[in-house]
Amino acid sequence: MKLLLVTAAALIDADGRVLIAQRPQGKTLEGLWEFPGGKLDAGERPETALIRELDEELGIKVEEPCLAPLTFASHAYPDFHLLMPLYVCRRWQGFVTPREGQALKWVWPGDLRNYPMPPADAPLIPALVDLLG
Repeated sequence: MKLLLVTAAALIDADGRVLIAQRPQGKTLEGLWEFPGGKLDAGERPETALIRELDEELGIKVEEPCLAPLTFASHAYPDFHLLMPLYVCRRWQGFVTPREGQALKWVWPGDLRNYPMPPADAPLIPALVDLLG
């Protein structure tokens, strides 16, 4: 089974809310809510990939020291196994803007379970609730 490495961020605003993004129509798992991030390019480090993805998806600039690893997901989908580290980020430059047509929401950690998420994202919620709760 192919191993797919992706990286994700829990962007946390000054009020302690977490940003989630809705997968656009036409993409796998469309309509589900997820933490921003994406696939690593060949030879790319998870932190470098996350910085690139946050710029591409949300138009924000993140410095590597502002990424703190929190937890990870390991999930077997039918065609591949996904491994996804989740980083917490509280500081960035610019304004969060949906650059890929995705809906965005700032959500209180205790309310994250109210949004349907891909199977790999949902298990990350308890670590965020523990951190921010």
